[in-house]
Amino acid sequence: MTVRVVVADDQTLVRAGLCGIIGTAPDLAVVGEAATGTEAAALALDTHPDVVLMDVRMPGMDGIEACRRITGTGTVRVLMLTTFDLDEYVYGALRAGASGFLLKDAPPADLLAAVRVVAAGDALLAPGVTRRLIKEFAARSAPAPAMPTGITKREREVLVLVAEGLSNSEIARHLHITQGTAKTHVGHLLTKLGARDRVQLVVLAHRTGLADGSS
Repeated sequence: MTVRVVVADDQTLVRAGLCGIIGTAPDLAVVGEAATGTEAAALALDTHPDVVLMDVRMPGMDGIEACRRITGTGTVRVLMLTTFDLDEYVYGALRAGASGFLLKDAPPADLLAAVRVVAAGDALLAPGVTRRLIKEFAARSAPAPAMPTGITKREREVLVLVAEGLSNSEIARHLHITQGTAKTHVGHLLTKLGARDRVQLVVLAHRTGLADGSS
């Protein structure tokens, strides 16, 4: 199945470069380009992409507000592009529902991998950025309510491993279960906790103290 991507960046050359990189992958396709957050939000509504690759900083409506509008209307996932691995824009993007982050100087192969990962909702991304960033974000956020009583012991174990950044296959090996079973547990967690994707699961695990063993 082809992953449909909208590329949003206010710099024409950067946008063209991103589209060119995505165009090299047979399983990815650019279905729209946007130069502003307003255009990105409108394109997401019109074209129903799997992923919007969006610059955090854009004129007019910035990437954060555009992300909030996009994620609030359906299942489209947003991968944010940022220059710095820790800045207030990124925290804002997390609050707006971003599914992942990628530094603008990342190699093309990392960009393609990140788009696929976000489209699948299968793992975190941007090594060296996401886990540290989410911990910082969780520390700045108000504590989350107690974990719902419907979460099983095994699901709590899976949630802790998701918070450590493990993929489904890594969780399966760690718990000596099949990859399909690991995926099922993650799916149950997403449903029970009302989370859009694994990024939100990690944030919740840190806010409840489960990720650091305090809950």
